Amino acid sequence: METNKPVLSVKDLRKTYESTGNRVDALIDVNFDLFQGELLAIMGTSGSGKSTLLNILGAMDSPTTGEVSLNGYYEKNMFKEPAATTYRRNNIGFIFQSFNLLKDLSVEENIALPLILKGLDSNKINTDVARMLELMGLAKWKTHRPVELSGGQQQRVAIGRALITSPPIVLADELTGNLDFNTSADILSILVRMKEEFNQSIVMVTHDAYVATYADRVLFFHDGSIVDEYACSHTEEDMDIILQKFKRIMERVS
Repeated sequence: METNKPVLSVKDLRKTYESTGNRVDALIDVNFDLFQGELLAIMGTSGSGKSTLLNILGAMDSPTTGEVSLNGYYEKNMFKEPAATTYRRNNIGFIFQSFNLLKDLSVEENIALPLILKGLDSNKINTDVARMLELMGLAKWKTHRPVELSGGQQQRVAIGRALITSPPIVLADELTGNLDFNTSADILSILVRMKEEFNQSIVMVTHDAYVATYADRVLFFHDGSIVDEYACSHTEEDMDIILQKFKRIMERVS
């Protein structure tokens, strides 16, 4: 991991929802950097602001106040169309808990979709998709539909689709939430290997301490704010330390 080059910088980020006289502060003065080649885990209790943050980082939602800078540059219109779509297309890959695959498309067609939307020529698309199928271990299933695949295979397709355009930033929302332990470990190992191969920066939202141990760094959220941080050593002690820190957050809730 290259720790001296922020790809994404979040400064004084706030998100407030107001309706019929009620006010909810989903994010409160959030500040952090995401570095090149870093796998950053966002961990917290339900309703702590994790998914709200991910939506803002992907320009799927806009902050009430604050800035998100890409490679040191702040684009004030990045949350408005058409700038938001351009930002997502050029910089962001998404991986979802529910896979979000198109059921009528085959494995190779699902993975190829971002390249087709970018208007690349068919030879380039075919070459890139064939390589990604091999990397994801999906070549044998390239003509299958999502319904014919296991949950782990579907998540491999989702990861392949997210990485096919080589986006500098990947946003993953509870990517192992629907998978069993062994399949989760396999998917997380693939994600780490892909990160190292492509030097991509990944923000991974999770509530699972085991998943967080695969990260380079963990930010702990509570009530919309970062309340703790941990740099993983990738040793057996990571799990205990992360669980201890998360337990202290849970004690605030109870």
